[in-house]
Amino acid sequence: METLQRTMAAEVSELSVPVPWGEIRGRVWGPDHGRPVLCLHGWADNCGSFSTLIPLLPRDCRYVAVDLAGHGRSSHRPPGVFYSILEYVADVCRVANALQLKKFSIMGHSMGADIAGMFTVLYPEMVDALIFLDAYGLLPVDVKDISKVMRKEMEKMLQFDKNMDRKERVYTYEKAVERLLAANPTLSLQSVHILLERGLAQVEGGFVFSRDLRINFKNIARTTLEQCLEMQKKIQARFLVILADEGFGKVTPKSNQQKLFSTVLQDYRDRNHTVVTVPGDHHVHLNNPEVVAPLVSDFLQSDVLTLQLPA
Repeated sequence: METLQRTMAAEVSELSVPVPWGEIRGRVWGPDHGRPVLCLHGWADNCGSFSTLIPLLPRDCRYVAVDLAGHGRSSHRPPGVFYSILEYVADVCRVANALQLKKFSIMGHSMGADIAGMFTVLYPEMVDALIFLDAYGLLPVDVKDISKVMRKEMEKMLQFDKNMDRKERVYTYEKAVERLLAANPTLSLQSVHILLERGLAQVEGGFVFSRDLRINFKNIARTTLEQCLEMQKKIQARFLVILADEGFGKVTPKSNQQKLFSTVLQDYRDRNHTVVTVPGDHHVHLNNPEVVAPLVSDFLQSDVLTLQLPA
């Protein structure tokens, strides 16, 4: 296994895709003509989130892991612009077009899975398989709450616009480690160091976190349960949903929101998609990739690598 990991590490290269406001950066693992798998990380993470998992996956695939806009080494969006799922979907289109990807698989963690789900709803012909890591894909909101939630986040954003000249706090590396651990207590120390490789920018006097502060505002584009279930019918791809027993579902209160999520998962099962729970927390794919890798590898071998490539 160590030999395989070293080989995959040697094949990694840096990615840069021009976009109207700058560039989307990332990393690529695997052979040039491998089956493409786009990897989308979670909120406030970066493409390093996949650094421990990808070396354990089939070598016949080419894994393209991006830093989503406003994260890692990718450019921040222009002033006054929201970070929402639909904007990220457009970014996936930009990356796919730049890399001339006609059909590909998507592996998404948390928010990355939400983006993957919505992209596949809008462009079902482009995606042959979906892997959700501790995520549900499409996240419904109670119809009674949807306008309140959208307005609340919009107001936060508009208030932020009034103070655009605020300065980022400068940290020593050690203090940045402490800060990230405090914000994500389930991360291992190794995982923190991995994420900080792309999550910090060096400045005079120390380091600042490279992410755009505006990513802290929640997605304002919301959908109801009925909309989610209807949109899921558009998806032609096969699903693998891997949930962590101490992950997202665990921390979500046993409320009506949880019932909505359960309905989404049951719809996946009813359509013969695979939903499995593994021991671990929200970042199990990064902290303990050996738990997740066999499931992802088997799925890629059976549902992706056996498919006919588009002409």
